[in-house]
Amino acid sequence: MSAVLGIVVTRLIIDHFGIDTYAQYILLVGIAGLIPFSDLGLTAAIMNAVAGADDPRRDNNLRLVLVSCLRLLAGCCVTVVSVALILYATGLWPTLLGSALTPETGALAATLCLAVFGFNLLIAFGQRILAALGMNVVVVLLSALQTPIVLLALWAMIQLGAGGGYIAVASYLATALISGLAILIAARMISPMLGSALRGAVDRKVKGARVFNTAWPMLIQMIALPIAMSSDRLVLSLVGTVSDLTQYSLANQIFSPVLAVVTTAGFALWPVFAKARSTGTRAPVSPGKMSLVFAGAAALAALILAAASGWLSEVASGGKIHLDAPLLWAFGVFIVLQSAKYPFGMYLTDTSGLRFQAFFILGMLPVNLGLTITLIPALGAVAPVLGSIIGVLFFQFIPNWFLVRRRLAALDARTLEKHVTASTEVDA
Repeated sequence: MSAVLGIVVTRLIIDHFGIDTYAQYILLVGIAGLIPFSDLGLTAAIMNAVAGADDPRRDNNLRLVLVSCLRLLAGCCVTVVSVALILYATGLWPTLLGSALTPETGALAATLCLAVFGFNLLIAFGQRILAALGMNVVVVLLSALQTPIVLLALWAMIQLGAGGGYIAVASYLATALISGLAILIAARMISPMLGSALRGAVDRKVKGARVFNTAWPMLIQMIALPIAMSSDRLVLSLVGTVSDLTQYSLANQIFSPVLAVVTTAGFALWPVFAKARSTGTRAPVSPGKMSLVFAGAAALAALILAAASGWLSEVASGGKIHLDAPLLWAFGVFIVLQSAKYPFGMYLTDTSGLRFQAFFILGMLPVNLGLTITLIPALGAVAPVLGSIIGVLFFQFIPNWFLVRRRLAALDARTLEKHVTASTEVDA
């Protein structure tokens, strides 16, 4: 549904407001992908605490984790909103975001987007709590509201004859609304935990739990990954042409629903693996088998989307944006690799596993970004995708697969040793 409605949104923006407005819209929507590290990786600590709690309603460790996270998230909110206002006051938004930002509305629209994003940090962890409780279906259903809300706001703008420069703000407001619904549901599911944690966060006498041992490696990932991969639109805006940016953005829009499904399914695996880790047993699902399932499903979806790309680009842009075969094939390979590595990444969500992933992602950053900047003049919109393929393959998929195999072998050895010891004691 999001994919189809997303195509409709793109067509309406281009038909009623033009290519330049679409370029600004897609660029501003991408700001959220550039700064997911603004929550300092605290959602990792929250997910592990919820998934590992015997009773999330009364678990004291979960309460103290939430106390610490709420205090830190309040600081994150103030920082992000302050940065947005400073960039607007100093006129630095065009310098930061490049030529795709329109002079009339770009700076104010970017400021509003970032400010809403900052306030959203205070409640966005509700979806993580629901996922950790095994309620990922609720997260999916809530997320499905995003594009319909944006479409409704866009329709209202067209009917009222308003300009299209602030369409991206509607997208951020939709995200905040969904986060608000999620936090309300999460608070009800673990009641009275969230209310108790909020009171504890306000009371400075309450000492929270240690969260940065899990948060800091997640924070590194959240800083490095967007710079390495989600910065593609920004780099294209600064180094490439508007045509490169619009081609890449439309192709990404066509294929991104597959990644959205993969991400959602991947987060559903996090609490499963975390629960098994806390009990020292094998998870009910194998990360290796899940990797094959994810990759196979992604490959099938990518082939279907590539075959339909001509029609989809015609519907989305009215024939104004043409997608070349190399760009489509590159996105297909990228999606399959991303899908294959996801279960391994979700298996490695304890402190040491997150730290292992963080170091490799730091190594991926200069390779991916360097290849993108170097190849854009020659290859245009394909360059960022090729850089991402090489980065994901050598710095995420292969290392994560190797460590997961080692961990599973060690777990099997410990299990066998326990069985042998128990059998010996019975014989004795």
